Amino acid sequence: MPVYSMTGFASALAGAAKNPEEAAQKPEDGGHSGPLGRKAAAHVGVELRSVNSRFLDLAFRLPDELRGLEPALRELLTQSFRRGKIELRLSTQRADAGELPQPQAEQLNALARLEATVQTWLPQSRPLTVNEALQWCRGAAPAERLDEAAMDAARRCISGLREARQREGERLVGILMERIDGLRRLAAQAAPLVPQVVARQRERFLQRWDEALQATGAAASVPAEALQERALAEAAAHALRLDVDEELSRLNAHLDEITRLLKAGGEIGKRLDFLIQELHREANTLGSKSGALELTQVSVEMKVLIEQMREQVQNVE
Repeated sequence: MPVYSMTGFASALAGAAKNPEEAAQKPEDGGHSGPLGRKAAAHVGVELRSVNSRFLDLAFRLPDELRGLEPALRELLTQSFRRGKIELRLSTQRADAGELPQPQAEQLNALARLEATVQTWLPQSRPLTVNEALQWCRGAAPAERLDEAAMDAARRCISGLREARQREGERLVGILMERIDGLRRLAAQAAPLVPQVVARQRERFLQRWDEALQATGAAASVPAEALQERALAEAAAHALRLDVDEELSRLNAHLDEITRLLKAGGEIGKRLDFLIQELHREANTLGSKSGALELTQVSVEMKVLIEQMREQVQNVE
């Protein structure tokens, strides 16, 4: 399965037909024109903007005439997405108000009959002007079927947003894999330093132990064999506290799991976020236990890479 980002943008436009017969016919230009190549009476535009969020957070910006579509649009979005703050903006654009209507013969006949009836009862009434007749024909035209066009545009826009989030997800996977490779190199660089650091700290501890015994005069009152045994035990305990081999092993295990999740794909954002926290914990422990400047530098470089991974993981669905 692919990895999806929560960041993306998509838009779609659909033409609205004036009657069911027109709506049933498929336009030749992807929904931007009416039947038989005529320009659609109105257009419906849909825009989807998506950013990262812990949960699925939907916001709608709909005109009043299409407010009733919100439940259906919400269902479409919840079926397609699991996480992200998604804003759906829907707008309508009707035919140019300055465009002259095309009156039909039946409209003009009906208007003539109405005018004759009015003049029979009101002989002093003036005749209709051409402009008044055209405005009446425009108002008597059947309303555009905006609901179907809006839903069609929303479906295509959702498909476009999924594709955009998938493309962004592929880029995120590439970035994360680069950071994983960098962390593996740092772990490999730190591994051979651990025995050297432990041995160095052990010798330093024994030296300070001897200096402390000489300063306090305890060496004269305690058998040398007992002092030697106690010194070795304390040195071993001190070295154990400085050994970071276990932290490096856990760090590599977390990197293996992150790699597996990235290859498997799907809804992995929350699991990746948890694993990034674990990587931070191991890097912090490595830095606090390190007894050498080399390991401290490795720890700092690890934290930089892990922080870069955390910023990218925040966008994974």
